[in-house]
Amino acid sequence: MGSWGCIDCGVLFLVSEGLAVAHAVVHHDEVEAQFNGVFKPMRSALGVTAFGVNRLSLPAGADGPEHDHSKDGQDEVYVIVEGSGKVTVGGEEHDVRVGHFVYADAGTRRQVTAGPEGISWIGIGCQPGGYTPRDG
Repeated sequence: MGSWGCIDCGVLFLVSEGLAVAHAVVHHDEVEAQFNGVFKPMRSALGVTAFGVNRLSLPAGADGPEHDHSKDGQDEVYVIVEGSGKVTVGGEEHDVRVGHFVYADAGTRRQVTAGPEGISWIGIGCQPGGYTPRDG
């Protein structure tokens, strides 16, 4: 079999025949919020180095920052996990709710605006070319 060990923040390693396979399980409530409670940097808590991943939340009616990632070259995907609102991407406004996925390339400006119940989303970012598809 193998042996289990626990390292900071729920990162677990299974060691079997000299190989270590890492994984982590972290609840977002265990991660300290930044920027007035809007931003929770999940990447470091999980030990992820291949891409960025964050949980973001806005209260009812609030606007997130309009921005792009032209300086760092990161494309982003947002996954709406609570509430609803609007996402403006490349000047086009879209109504979003739980279950919507939104993609923006690095140079495209984007902004999230919370609806009446607020909105939470997972933001995943990486520079293009970092993923190798397993099939066509």
